[in-house]
Amino acid sequence: MPYIEGLDRNQVQMFPEYLDDYIDEENPVRVIDTFVDTLNLKEMGFSKTNPNGPGAPSYDPKDLLKLYLYGYTNTLRSSRKLEKSTYINVEVIWLMRKLHPDFKTIADFRKENRKQLKQVFKEFNLFCKDCDLLGGKLVAVDGTKFRANNSKRNNYNQKKVERQLKYINEKTDQYLRLLDESDKEIESKSKYTVKEIKEKIEALQQRKEFYEELQKNLKTVEIMKYQQQTLMQD
Repeated sequence: MPYIEGLDRNQVQMFPEYLDDYIDEENPVRVIDTFVDTLNLKEMGFSKTNPNGPGAPSYDPKDLLKLYLYGYTNTLRSSRKLEKSTYINVEVIWLMRKLHPDFKTIADFRKENRKQLKQVFKEFNLFCKDCDLLGGKLVAVDGTKFRANNSKRNNYNQKKVERQLKYINEKTDQYLRLLDESDKEIESKSKYTVKEIKEKIEALQQRKEFYEELQKNLKTVEIMKYQQQTLMQD
């Protein structure tokens, strides 16, 4: 039976005309997008909140914050992984509106706003917990409106709140620590350029051909030895 064939990469395909069509209305990524849009990052102390500041244009801190919140809820634990997701992850492409900040920009944003990120992560966790979003089943996301479960909202006491806050703080500290460790580990390793990768592939191919040729020659030698032995016996 024939194999199941994939699509021809060189064939024109009919994709949705609008980027928004890739993400349905109840996708949790819309929660992140709308939540961040409601925040006043300048009042919260985030860096580079003035779009008319000196120097070269920078990314909107809201976009970088959305990327970090997505990474936080989907365990993307390095700046390089976050950068890569802006190219290959449809949800992130939608969330970032096809922006592609490099890993250094992403890491610098974390270093400049570590305290602010911890506060946002905590508020986002509490918001999602209160509205039954992301922490289990997604109740509803309709554009900018979230329908919460009111019965759960009132089912809190002091111990529950303290336990929840402790868990959130520990989870946030762990995530930020893993980001720091992952970034340091990646930076300590050499990153190959495209040219170097091609050269290594070519070297591997040459080595493969060398060993294939060597194997062929050894087989020839073995055959000749066998023929000589046969002639001597005759």
